[in-house]
Amino acid sequence: MQTPYEVVRRAIELQEPDRLPMRFDACGVNDTYGVHYEPPAASPLDRSPGARQARDEWGCGWVKSEVQNMGRVGGHPLADWKAMDAYEFPDPYAEARWATMEDQLASAGDRYVVIGNDFTLWERAFYLHGYEAMLADFYLAPDRVHELLDCILAFHLGICEVIGQRFRGRIHGMSMTDDWGTQQSSTISVPLWREFFKERYRKLYDAIHEAGMHAWMHSCGKVNDIVGEWIDVRLDVVNLQQPTLLGIEEIGRCYRGKICFETVVDIQRTLPFGAREEIEGEAALLVREWATPKGGFILSDYGDDAAIGVPDERKWWMFEAFKKHDPRAKT
Repeated sequence: MQTPYEVVRRAIELQEPDRLPMRFDACGVNDTYGVHYEPPAASPLDRSPGARQARDEWGCGWVKSEVQNMGRVGGHPLADWKAMDAYEFPDPYAEARWATMEDQLASAGDRYVVIGNDFTLWERAFYLHGYEAMLADFYLAPDRVHELLDCILAFHLGICEVIGQRFRGRIHGMSMTDDWGTQQSSTISVPLWREFFKERYRKLYDAIHEAGMHAWMHSCGKVNDIVGEWIDVRLDVVNLQQPTLLGIEEIGRCYRGKICFETVVDIQRTLPFGAREEIEGEAALLVREWATPKGGFILSDYGDDAAIGVPDERKWWMFEAFKKHDPRAKT
């Protein structure tokens, strides 16, 4: 029997895991183990349920509502480009950032270890400068946008360098987020995405691979056109949580076997509102259309239950459906 680490690795690398890998804490099953680095800043972001306002190590101000969720950025330290002259970007090499890593890794066991690197290029850029301002400045101030993105990328490359030097072979994947889709299409055109982001993602994924890890990326929205771009720059795992918005058959037809999908029954439609039969039907369709006989599929939980209003019962329906339709578990 394969270890949890082997199950995940084989799924990502299309090397025939003996079952579907699962990251499903709600049902007590998780083949992965999450670790994180510590913000060395004096006032790290507080995401506890009672926290209503905080500032992260990049200086971005966060505001939360009374409903438990990650919050939103309400303060942009680089709203004015002139602020770049005095702004100090976080130091990826700060020793305090890595102070708890050994203690965290001590509990990993035989699981696949994933380090969270959160907001990557696009999200961190508009957290710093502002969403509307970033969209406008692709055209009005492209040189400043390139400068900002290079500085953000340098931080992530530094994180990869430290992991490769100090934790190689003990941290197996880096998980990142950049929400690139609206409900209708990608946020910006593909040519614009290529101009500002494609080669920077390539450099980041190359650095992740050089540090001995797989690259994992989450993105919300209708990102059909961007998935192919990520594949081209060697992303290993893409986390997609709105499969019906994307079109399950379309995504499978275009990308099945070219990347590993980490997914869930649709968190906007099917999971919160569908009958049990609909949840099972979508789980079966996802396995059929997105998985391959060699792997390429990971079942993932959506952790922020309060934000989408999904009771545990529905998660169990989904969990049992994926187990039922796991073709490898039957052999």
